[in-house]
Amino acid sequence: MFNSNKKLINEDYVSGEITKMNEGDVDVVMNNQKEISEKLLNSNTLKKYTELGKIMIGMLQDYRKGVYSNVPWFTIAAIAFSLLYVLNPFDIIPDFIPGLGYIDDLAVLSFGLRFIESDLHNYLDWKLEEGASEVEA
Repeated sequence: MFNSNKKLINEDYVSGEITKMNEGDVDVVMNNQKEISEKLLNSNTLKKYTELGKIMIGMLQDYRKGVYSNVPWFTIAAIAFSLLYVLNPFDIIPDFIPGLGYIDDLAVLSFGLRFIESDLHNYLDWKLEEGASEVEA
């Protein structure tokens, strides 16, 4: 069972699904921030992604507010897809299956992060610069 699902979760699958994201999907993520954060925090498998999840949600918030626009749509879509996938309890491997339920979530998050790693670094640099300019003002 797992081997057939493993083939479904690959970089091509994730990038293909990312291209289907739209602004409505970003809205769903923004409306479910708390649930996504709790799922990341409460799952031992996904716990290490808690801080990255916060950064990704922060980037979406700043993008939606219009204060951070130096980001390609693909990155916004990758964040939305990754977080929506984590939120969905009935994905390729349902989350209620002990020991296996979060493996697909982990795979999608990992692939998604590979696509957007440099944009996350740029965002964090921007946040640091913003914080420094606020302190100086």
